[in-house]
Amino acid sequence: MKHALVIGASGGIGSAIAAELGNRGWTVTGLSRSKDGLDVTDEASIERALSALDGPFHLIFVATGALEIDGHEPEKAIAQVTPDALMGQFKTNAIGPMLVLKHALPLLPRDEQAIFAALSARVGSIGDNQIGGWHSYRTAKAALNQLIHGAAIELRRTHKQAIAVCLHPGTVETPFTDKYAGRHKTVPAAEAASNLLNVIERLTPEQTGGFYDYAGKEIPW
Repeated sequence: MKHALVIGASGGIGSAIAAELGNRGWTVTGLSRSKDGLDVTDEASIERALSALDGPFHLIFVATGALEIDGHEPEKAIAQVTPDALMGQFKTNAIGPMLVLKHALPLLPRDEQAIFAALSARVGSIGDNQIGGWHSYRTAKAALNQLIHGAAIELRRTHKQAIAVCLHPGTVETPFTDKYAGRHKTVPAAEAASNLLNVIERLTPEQTGGFYDYAGKEIPW
């Protein structure tokens, strides 16, 4: 029996991931802020929640994230950038997932394949950025990509079959993206979850540290 831990399991993508894992025969443990009081911006909260769990988990999926934090919307211009917006994005979208990995290490098996996946976003790609804007969100996701890439290098020294990756789900139909989808093609959360889990099931240890989209295609840094 394979066991999965979904962080952010009450959100649009997180709940869909948890449901799809269940459909695929996984045993799923879900944690969220609304149901369990897990706050990914508070390390003590993360440590408390994860230390109460018994592993091993063969998949840890971090589905947390936010576009708007404390009333700060994605910036359309440099003049709109503020320290508070930058810091809020870093705490939620970069620091949070990294701290989850830090405290989840004892929950990952050392002698079996284990996957740590964090939701990133294509807009976090520096090489793919052609239009600018969304400075705080973009930068936080770029930082997340670097954090997970670096962590993957260290992780494979102790967990030979471990895979740590960042995944772009596409534009998903959730309250998270409702105001910002615009002309972008959107997909239902259930479809996005199925796509992401298809990618996860095909991953190999050689792909650890990578940044992939919902079709399994590598995204430039």
